[in-house]
Amino acid sequence: MDKSFKSIPDMLRRNATRFDGQLALKYRKQGRFVTLSYAEYYDRALMAARGLKKMNVRAGDRVAILSENRAGWVIADMGILAAGAITVPIYPTNTPEQIEYMLNHCGARIVFVSSRFQYYKLLKVRESIPDVELVVSFERFLGDSALPVCTFYQLSEVDHPITEQERRELECGIDCLGPDDILTLIYTSGTTGVPKGVMLSHRNILTNTQYLTEQSGAVGDNDVLLSFLPLSHVLERSAGYYTAIRNGALMVFADSIEKIPENMMEVSPTVMVSVPRLFEKIYHRIFENVHHMPVVKRSLFHWGIEVGKQYVEAKFVKRQPSAMLAFKYGLADRLIFSKIRARFGGRMKLCCCGGAPLDKTINEFFWIIGIPIFEGYGLTETSPAISFNNFNHVRFGSVGIPLRDTEVKIAGDGEIMVRGPQVMVGYYNDHEATSTAVEDGWFKTGDIGHMDDGFLYITDRKKELIITAGGKNIAPQPIENELKLDKYVSSAFVYGDRKPYLVALVVPNMERVLEFAKSKHIDYVDLDDLVMHSAVHKLFEQRLAEINGRLARYESIKKFVLLPRDFSIDGGELTATLKLRRKVIYEKYKHKIEDLYADQGE
Repeated sequence: MDKSFKSIPDMLRRNATRFDGQLALKYRKQGRFVTLSYAEYYDRALMAARGLKKMNVRAGDRVAILSENRAGWVIADMGILAAGAITVPIYPTNTPEQIEYMLNHCGARIVFVSSRFQYYKLLKVRESIPDVELVVSFERFLGDSALPVCTFYQLSEVDHPITEQERRELECGIDCLGPDDILTLIYTSGTTGVPKGVMLSHRNILTNTQYLTEQSGAVGDNDVLLSFLPLSHVLERSAGYYTAIRNGALMVFADSIEKIPENMMEVSPTVMVSVPRLFEKIYHRIFENVHHMPVVKRSLFHWGIEVGKQYVEAKFVKRQPSAMLAFKYGLADRLIFSKIRARFGGRMKLCCCGGAPLDKTINEFFWIIGIPIFEGYGLTETSPAISFNNFNHVRFGSVGIPLRDTEVKIAGDGEIMVRGPQVMVGYYNDHEATSTAVEDGWFKTGDIGHMDDGFLYITDRKKELIITAGGKNIAPQPIENELKLDKYVSSAFVYGDRKPYLVALVVPNMERVLEFAKSKHIDYVDLDDLVMHSAVHKLFEQRLAEINGRLARYESIKKFVLLPRDFSIDGGELTATLKLRRKVIYEKYKHKIEDLYADQGE
């Protein structure tokens, strides 16, 4: 492992000196962007640590953060760590009951919150969280006497600079931190049971940021990372936040996921960490625009894509691009791809993608237009990265090659096992779950996959495999990705566990459906009415018949239901990182799904 840094706060301290006046954070405040340099960021973190120590926070204490992404989040995190404590991130989308469980399980006495809204969640369960002594808010509001609250500025005493004596004392504490000390407790989503607190050490995260940096060869002190994935999730925390700090890059907070296109034009990022759903939406939006182009421009676009596909395969996979192919690609790039990249701010070098499988066609498309996606694989328990594609090693459809010092093997039932410096310390206060998940240092990922020529391929989640009544094991995600590639489909959910055949909930691409309705002169009252129309249903029967033709017979979708509205976080169907909550979706649409099997005795 890299011996440069002993801990995450040690990394910030050293880089605050190394990069001094360079910008570390950029965020919107009262309508305009403001910045903090590395030196200013470090001082703000020390102020937070000073305030926490005055509140009797000691080494090893757990301090929670219940907040949306913002500069206060990362300043509070570094303050917690500099005080020797352990950060416990909690998704701002969690319910009061979920928050209650996590706070009681980890024993947090102090909770940082973003706003009154999150504070009221705590107030709702106040009697059930007796250990919580103080709430620290990033925004100013009046609290209730039953649950004391102060502002982050008050805790940090930002009007009082750190004295030299305070700096020495705080840095002495940072010196006492070691690589094997616990850095964070991250609670798993609990979709398969009670949430478990994953204990990650400073070593876990430091090695992950080091190896990601080395194997990507792409992040440096001139880079700008646009951050929008939840910092409560280990992917953004490690790859988007700590990796930026390690390399002296600038971390810019997006206003929201909806404002990403606008923010990209404003800040011209060079690197972005995301999940497949964003790339799917961008891909479909580009092809929607192409669909409305004149025939000549549309033909030129498709010519460029075909040339680009050949060029990417020759350059990055086979590593033997011909001069003629390079010339054709250069022409396509000037005429087509450079204009698309301009919509990303014009400087995007690469994107990192994880959290769920990215469709091969979409991945390849982004490489073609000159914005390579480094698709990788990992879990909360592996800090998170296990493997990823990069400029020197890429196979579309794979999740890349394992990181340095990382061993991967495939168990007899196809489960992926991993051993390396990024594997968690264990589950907090749960020895039984830890011993079940880790044997002889090998972590059981719960994912099914295989290795080919050094590249790792993921088939599906072991616990999400559909086992049909006929005994077939079917991975739903590749089928869902195949459905989502259709121009008429926005989202899809495939079901069929212990059933004789597969069915699907399909969310139409409403722009295309409205266009279809107009061309067919279909009368309708609202979207609910439109998706029930026989002509629309017939259209989707035809589209699914085409898709079924590309699938094995036992993988084909026999029946489906059209939903007028997409799955969402607010609706509970998606996780904070936009993955399907399968159990929630099934329960929510159980009657519609079971109706598709009502006449299965044929």
